[in-house]
Amino acid sequence: INLIPLQPGEKITAMIPIREYEPEKYLFMATKKGIVKKTSVTDYENIRKTGLAAINLREDDELIEVKITDDDSDIFLFTTGRTTMGVIGMNLTDDDEVIAMQIDSQGDAVMIVSEKGLGKCTKTSEFTAQNRGGKGIKCYKITEKSGNLVGVKAVGIDDELMLITTEGIIIRIHVADTALLGRVTSGVKLINLSDD
Repeated sequence: INLIPLQPGEKITAMIPIREYEPEKYLFMATKKGIVKKTSVTDYENIRKTGLAAINLREDDELIEVKITDDDSDIFLFTTGRTTMGVIGMNLTDDDEVIAMQIDSQGDAVMIVSEKGLGKCTKTSEFTAQNRGGKGIKCYKITEKSGNLVGVKAVGIDDELMLITTEGIIIRIHVADTALLGRVTSGVKLINLSDD
């Protein structure tokens, strides 16, 4: 609250360190309803103390991720529903939400984790690049045992990952120790969770 005058119910989504405001760099935003927006970082060079509206959101939408990127990077959008088609960022079915956005330069695989503690790594090369308006492809086999997806991060084989539960329990794992599995699989147990 000392840095940003947050409104009730408002929370910080992303923190991005910027050393220089280069015109060829952009902030790429994604919302849970599949809307994406790319804006030059130079638009944020002189921000007043009260902040700046970066994206207009519908009442039922929220910002889920912001990344710094350039014009040549591929963007990955991950949803937690079973089927999706793409338009704008992605056109989602009624019960589907975007839960993560990653950039191909962040790692050569993605760690995908479900709400019941299962997860896996899948090589980014298994995902075909598509234009906006293309169909999304399945990245995870969602089952009763796995639950919905809760997070995706781009990783390298030498990385370590920390999983944090809603009860504040944390586990640290080596990416190299997890299963490298194809797109249409559910993964293996990464963390043991209590029922709730």
